[in-house]
Amino acid sequence: MKTAGQATRMGRIQDNDMMGPRICLAPMAGLTDAPMRALCAEQGAEMTYTEMVSAKGISFGNRKTNEMIPQGEERPVGVQLFGRDPALLADTAAAVCERLGPGLAEININMGCPAPKIVKNGEGCALMKEPELARRIISAVRRRVRVPLSVKIRKGFDAGHENAVEFAEMAEDAGADTVIVHGRTREQFYSGKSDRSVIKAVKEAVGIKVVGNGDIFCADDARAMLDETGCDAVMIARGAVGNPFLFAQVRELLNTGAVSTRPTERQRIDMMLRHARLAVEELGEYPAMRRMRSHTPHYTKGMRGSARLRNMLVKVERYAQLEQIVEDWYAGWAGL
Repeated sequence: MKTAGQATRMGRIQDNDMMGPRICLAPMAGLTDAPMRALCAEQGAEMTYTEMVSAKGISFGNRKTNEMIPQGEERPVGVQLFGRDPALLADTAAAVCERLGPGLAEININMGCPAPKIVKNGEGCALMKEPELARRIISAVRRRVRVPLSVKIRKGFDAGHENAVEFAEMAEDAGADTVIVHGRTREQFYSGKSDRSVIKAVKEAVGIKVVGNGDIFCADDARAMLDETGCDAVMIARGAVGNPFLFAQVRELLNTGAVSTRPTERQRIDMMLRHARLAVEELGEYPAMRRMRSHTPHYTKGMRGSARLRNMLVKVERYAQLEQIVEDWYAGWAGL
């Protein structure tokens, strides 16, 4: 039986269209900057998220941290914040809401990041071991923002602390509108298989929106996540790196029951070069080319001679170099 608070929250969510976006791009540190978000949205991502943003960095006026907040008219976009100080997170969330206005679709609180440098500070997934502190954080942010509020969690911290269901119930009671569940523990990082049964258990336990995350690398994976867990939406992370086309394929499968189109090598190359040009516009040439080293190996994965090609691409420092390398490579294979 739902508590009175949960019943009230369910009514509010239903009034605001509980379904909302069904296909989302996950927040990924060092990856989901404005260029990647733009390409994924163009291909069918109905919601995108920033890289995780430090609440402390925003409060201290750190330039690089502030640059991670969307500029201009991008929408719908959610901003993911991390930290462990309830008042600081609440103040930062309120400041982000004021800064972005109607362009902000959601505030997300990261309580699932497994990175050692985050966890050792008691942030990210470490908060799953401190549910009372996590409750205070969610409640504090909820009081300060009127936009939808989501919390991203994992199955638990480790095999001895698999508390996703209880944690999600707490998040709902504290004021979250959505809980995003990755089906691995922090201890697993990205090894093994994502456990969809825990996402199903969370969905059955709470009345708010549940988003399933983990191991979505093709359209069939997305459909299986929805079918097997009953979750309201899917969040695609690593599967979208170097493959924005995945969002179009997921939408096509969900809408028609089949995927009829798959990108050619030429289309993948063109998307990679466009991604690089957008990155140059956003960051400047040298920083953009260094960041593209995290993307180019994925764009070229599985192509003919891709191992040798990737070895060249990860050393590129100028856009002209990148373009010349891939065009020469393509010309060498296209006629065969």
